[in-house]
Amino acid sequence: MTELHTLAATRDAYDAIATVYQQQFQDSLRDRPLERAMLGAFAELVRSADDGRGEVADLGCGPGYVTAHLHGLGLKAFGVDASPAMVALAHATHPELRFEVGSMAELDIEDGALRGVLSRWSVIHTPPQDVPAIVAEIARVLAPGGHLLIDFPATDGPHLETQSYDHVVATAYRWNPDRLAALLREHGLTEVGRMTIEPLPTDRRQFQEVELLARKA
Repeated sequence: MTELHTLAATRDAYDAIATVYQQQFQDSLRDRPLERAMLGAFAELVRSADDGRGEVADLGCGPGYVTAHLHGLGLKAFGVDASPAMVALAHATHPELRFEVGSMAELDIEDGALRGVLSRWSVIHTPPQDVPAIVAEIARVLAPGGHLLIDFPATDGPHLETQSYDHVVATAYRWNPDRLAALLREHGLTEVGRMTIEPLPTDRRQFQEVELLARKA
């Protein structure tokens, strides 16, 4: 599987802002109780599957603060990110955890090795036509019964499968939740729940956020 054609540009853009990104978002979960609740549910499902022995990959982990949160929930979590600068920050901030440079489209992970995968806003810069390759790779590395939690911004209605928008770092894409759930089903990942979070009036972008939880058959 080859590298997605947008990966290099996105990687370079995040390398350039890594320190600023870490400073801006390292405490972001503190003010997001609904997201913390979904992460907690994800962690409980993973732990109950095999007493917490299996590993969990945080794909697009950035500077590692969510990987550390998963570790605090009792998961054997490690992070993967395309940006070497982000991974370096993650290593420096959380030296007790494992972080790797890698592509979501070509993971250096054995088939069925993981009990869980978190994809928190990590597919937003991937052109929609390339997302199926990433979903297929996630399905490959998940063990049967493993769970995926994927977060993304939603489109403005069911008539729109995807929408692009002007992200500060690089062009990004919003997804219709039902369309993305259907894509997961095509790769053997069945939805078990979803949460839709409405934007605050003060948010710069008035997008719904969706957290979709799926299980590999």
